[in-house]
Amino acid sequence: MDTQQNTALTRALAEVPGPLPTSGVIHISLPHTDRFTVVGNHLAQHPHLSCTAVGIAVRIQSLPQGTEVSIKALAARCKEGEKRIAAALRELEAHGYLQRFRHRLPGERVITRTLFCNQPAALVHPCRPAAEVRPRPAAPAPVRVPAVIPSAPVGVPAVIPVQAPAPEAAPVAPPVLLPPPVAPLFVPRVPPPTAPKTPRRPLPQPSELTPELGRAATALLSDLHRHAPQFALSEADVHRLIPGVAAWLEREARPDAIRRALTDDPPHPLKHPAKLLTYRLTELLPPAPPGVDDLAAPARPRVTVTPFQTCDDCDRAFRSPAPGHCRDCRAEHAEHVEHAEHAEHAQAAAA
Repeated sequence: MDTQQNTALTRALAEVPGPLPTSGVIHISLPHTDRFTVVGNHLAQHPHLSCTAVGIAVRIQSLPQGTEVSIKALAARCKEGEKRIAAALRELEAHGYLQRFRHRLPGERVITRTLFCNQPAALVHPCRPAAEVRPRPAAPAPVRVPAVIPSAPVGVPAVIPVQAPAPEAAPVAPPVLLPPPVAPLFVPRVPPPTAPKTPRRPLPQPSELTPELGRAATALLSDLHRHAPQFALSEADVHRLIPGVAAWLEREARPDAIRRALTDDPPHPLKHPAKLLTYRLTELLPPAPPGVDDLAAPARPRVTVTPFQTCDDCDRAFRSPAPGHCRDCRAEHAEHVEHAEHAEHAQAAAA
């Protein structure tokens, strides 16, 4: 049985003017009379927007004013899920087509309002000022010529009165008022999808991959599918993940704790178990165990206590590292020595 052909499209194709292209799409453009939306090529052919984001933008642009365009409302209208719609709205918000803000109602209720602009580039680049547009020159006044002049004699050329156009006053241009600089209404708050991403952290490595650590890590990885069937690894994946498991074992992590951390609550369906294990081995790496010196209590600073001594002259108690005299006795003894020296100098001077 032959393939059924659409006769209406075939008939419309025959009416396409000009030669048809040898390859590529052939457009059959019919004029719209009702229920249509004008979409700019800057959106339909945007180089950095996904097809989902372009479709969501066209859907929002075609809806009437005041229609709910939240993620749940769009998911009820479209076949895409809420995650894809949320990602598409973030793309539109990053490129200026969409803006969401919080609005407080009089009753202290806060709602989210959505602004959609069909051409955000026009908000950033203002239009040409009106003073730069040159006015067209006015048409001259028509010349009125009388058809018959009865008073002119025969043989004398008649003088035809011509009404000259009245001089027009030069147009006075109004003062040019430059508009103040307008800040863009749409400021991207998330990086675009084409922004460079942060490189992932490498798989942890043990300080020394001993044969014992290698055998224990191999046994743990090969036994994962017995506890979680979706974690069936190939031999290449096991060899690649051995250093990460060995780093965990080197940090004194128990095998059952490692198995539980790697296989607990996996996503459904799990498409790449080796990538999930690499992520969890890197991000959930336990800290290194503390040493004996780290666990020891910090020693209190030693305080040197000066012992009590008894003065040899007055038997008064005083603190001193060595026995001797107290402060008062030392001062009194120094005063006596000073007086004796003065007396000796006086006797020497008198002699």
